[in-house]
Amino acid sequence: MKLVVISNRIAPFDPNNPQTGGLAAGLEPVVERSGAVWIGSSETRGDGIERPLPLVPTGAGHVARLDLPATDHAGYYRGYSNSTLWPALHSLPDRMSDSKEDYGSYRRINDFIARAAFDVRDRDAFWVHDYHLLPLGADLNDLGIERPTGFFLHTPWPTPDMIERVPNHRELMKSMLKYDLLGFQTNRDLNNFLTCLRTHFGLESKDGVVTTERGQTRLQKFPIGIDPKQFAEYLAADLSPAEEEKVSSLLQNFQGTKFAIGVDRLDYTKGIDKRVQAFNELLTKEPQSISLLQIAPSSRADVEEYQNYKEDVENAINHVNADHGTDEWRPIHYTNEPFSQAALARLYRAAKIGVVTPLRDGMNLVAKEYVAAQDPKDPGVLVLSKFAGAAEDFNEDEALLVDPNHPEEIAAAISKAANMPLEERVRRWRSMMDKIESYTIHDWSADYLRELDKSRITVPADQFHHLGLGWTNEAQMPLYQNYAAALTAHNEIDPADAALKEAAYADVKSAFVALAAPLKHTQDRLWDLPAPTASRDGHREQELGARED
Repeated sequence: MKLVVISNRIAPFDPNNPQTGGLAAGLEPVVERSGAVWIGSSETRGDGIERPLPLVPTGAGHVARLDLPATDHAGYYRGYSNSTLWPALHSLPDRMSDSKEDYGSYRRINDFIARAAFDVRDRDAFWVHDYHLLPLGADLNDLGIERPTGFFLHTPWPTPDMIERVPNHRELMKSMLKYDLLGFQTNRDLNNFLTCLRTHFGLESKDGVVTTERGQTRLQKFPIGIDPKQFAEYLAADLSPAEEEKVSSLLQNFQGTKFAIGVDRLDYTKGIDKRVQAFNELLTKEPQSISLLQIAPSSRADVEEYQNYKEDVENAINHVNADHGTDEWRPIHYTNEPFSQAALARLYRAAKIGVVTPLRDGMNLVAKEYVAAQDPKDPGVLVLSKFAGAAEDFNEDEALLVDPNHPEEIAAAISKAANMPLEERVRRWRSMMDKIESYTIHDWSADYLRELDKSRITVPADQFHHLGLGWTNEAQMPLYQNYAAALTAHNEIDPADAALKEAAYADVKSAFVALAAPLKHTQDRLWDLPAPTASRDGHREQELGARED
């Protein structure tokens, strides 16, 4: 499949540039190996003028980094995406800001990205990612792009009363139904979305399919994984001298003692502040029993909520270190420095406890990376938030599941993990590792694209005599199987049985009418483009758009 991947952020494709979980880390190997075109945002803001896609070869694929329009970027990114949608999707209404005026910027940026993607409209399918681009499928559809379009949500999806707090939530959800396939991380997220459709629109699903005036949208769960073989290679990889020194220096702080590790973007959804409170409670009961290495690369540093959260976390850490530390021992070692995946793999293996306690998370690949990095003969223990998507993969017999809002639960789980017998640690780890190896990120992407491909049935045009050779030979045809079955039944009837033959032919015509109704003529068609607008070669295009030859 000649695929187009679209997301807000694009991975750096630099082995020395760290990827700490998240969307970019998940999609990087997919694009490198599949030959896909990946479209996303650059670090530069632009003037909003449309230009040809800046395609750069990357592995077997290509990357196109767009300079999103400066006039709308703040409203799109800091405003509607990250100050409204992000906290709402994580069910944190107190973190939401009133950014109704930012919705226009959000939609205009989505439209800008859709227009850029028009350059690759003839590729086989479009796979759109995450909350920044919820309405992009509708924009692609409005431009006349008829290839299959799928969307995957990397964050959670909340309950109906929570999504109702989002300005323009109904319009957003309606635009999402313009996709052929909607993918979610967990059953909880999928069921929440279906409940929202029922509550806000009265729409019901049948076997995971929702039917609207546009057609059918399929909804499925696709739990994202990691590449355990790649992670094993990270463990064996040589670090750069600078990073080797950085890792060695960190590990020297824990020589002869047990320590836990937390690796998170510095984001209020990750529950780092609650984790620090948990260590405060634990060290009050069990002084100097265990240390924490908290790696928290800065995230969205230009957003005020994140600046305040960073200050809160640092104050809490200083408080714990002052109360429980000594001249020779510090309870919490904290850094905002980034680390490569190879360096993280070494730190994961050295830590006897992995603490992954987000308040809510779509999946959280750090949980799976920690498990994959362990020594099979002496593995560490995963303490995991029950509200992380990974908790749907790892049950309570594998990870120690906790409520991340209750520091006392986290503290008790860390204490239990620190004192867990080897036999139990091996049993728990082995069960989680089996799951990680049985469903990797490559299985995730292959499953999703296999389902997306079902959105269309490719049939040679000369098989459609009623349509004529001028009609599209690749279209959304969910009813093709009905037509094919009716035609087969008609052809199998003995011509001598005229009455039965006539009745069967009526079924063929009926099935054909239902099949043909949504098809569009593509011979000499005009792609509908808002106009007047400057074309990509600098000339004016016709008011209705440019002829597609």
